[in-house]
Amino acid sequence: MYTPVFDASLYDAGALQPSYWEASAERIDFPQLTTDLTCDVAIIGGGYTGLSTAYHLARDHGIETVVLEAGPIAWGASSRNGGFLSYPPTKLGIAELIARYGLEETRRFFRDLRQGADFPQELAREEGFDIRLQGEGTFHVAHRPHAARGFAADVEAHTRVGIATKIFSREQFAEIGHGGSEQFGALHTEGGGGLHPLAYAMGFAAATQRRGAKLFARSPVERWTREGGLHRLVTSGGTVSARRVVVATNGWTPDGLHPALDARVWPALSNIVVTRPLSDSELAAAPYVTQTPVSNTRKLLFYYRLLPDKRFLFGARGDTSGSPAAAAGMRAWMERRIGELFPAWKDVETDYFWRGLVGLSLKLAPSVGRVPDDPSVYYGFAYHGSGVIAAPLAGRYLARAIGASNDGQVDVPAPFAELPPRFPLPGLRRPALALVYLGYGLKEWAQDRFT
Repeated sequence: MYTPVFDASLYDAGALQPSYWEASAERIDFPQLTTDLTCDVAIIGGGYTGLSTAYHLARDHGIETVVLEAGPIAWGASSRNGGFLSYPPTKLGIAELIARYGLEETRRFFRDLRQGADFPQELAREEGFDIRLQGEGTFHVAHRPHAARGFAADVEAHTRVGIATKIFSREQFAEIGHGGSEQFGALHTEGGGGLHPLAYAMGFAAATQRRGAKLFARSPVERWTREGGLHRLVTSGGTVSARRVVVATNGWTPDGLHPALDARVWPALSNIVVTRPLSDSELAAAPYVTQTPVSNTRKLLFYYRLLPDKRFLFGARGDTSGSPAAAAGMRAWMERRIGELFPAWKDVETDYFWRGLVGLSLKLAPSVGRVPDDPSVYYGFAYHGSGVIAAPLAGRYLARAIGASNDGQVDVPAPFAELPPRFPLPGLRRPALALVYLGYGLKEWAQDRFT
């Protein structure tokens, strides 16, 4: 029914990725849909967006909701990400956001994201579960000296939108963060930290079910029809008929699910390795001190963090195939890059490798709203690698719109509003991504060499 963008192995909803998160948290076994149901709102996708929408609809508005997930609940990015509470969910810089959307809407965008950074802790306290929070805020590390020179402008831009930041020199950051061959200072941004994404997702899902929503795993939507005033979602085991539908599938959104959403999502692969536990002497040799999540200034960024059991998590973009052979090559390359960034760890073994899809779009910013020619269909996607904050926020926006008495209008900051343009040649999204990566690499090589 649906044509995958990457290798078909990535879309096997019956297989869990062999991640560190799966090995260190317990999954809740939600049932498969095996009957025919009618409800007010049906949600396609059981990750952070879908769970947040269902949770807030049930808790705040008492609206009957059914969630359908193709695999186990939180099968996709919500259980595979690096656990970074980071923002913003866009490829546009602050100056570009202000030029496109205006200062007030950009400030509103960052204000909501800053509040969203606190949401996981607030939810965990209210619902009584542990997200295994680490650190405070996030660090952005200069991978070359020229990159550090841009931090002063970053501080000024963040100040304009109400976000506190602080610059650390290379020597200062080595004391509180880490050393290494690609560390030339860092910028700290307030809000967020690191969490265990699967523990968060399972706590979120359990709370959503307790609040009254119905959650079904292993229930992919195979057909979507309209019967009178109701949407009818057909799975292999049963059907859901609903007055309104929320599409919450982000990077896995398939063409053919709903015509208004076809070719709107530009998925990209992200890959993560996790090392064996590091000894105190190995950490001191780097040195590596901080538990706060870190990303760097490369165009194809590296992102990494020290986990509670002293394992090192390292993530990177790069593969445009998705095949098992390409995955093996990506793992070997990432292991080599860890040793190049931290020479003392050159021969450290990795125990885990996994991958998943990030949702991008030609708009270069997230989209949350409802379909223009069908106001009973809502969507939230394209978080550009920052979905741990943005996806639950999107769900809250959608629940507020559906539960309000304003004809379902979705009130969001301007960067979140409206669908992105369609990709003009959907079948070329993967090779187009490879060209973008090539351009990034050439531009970065030139900047590193001549700046």
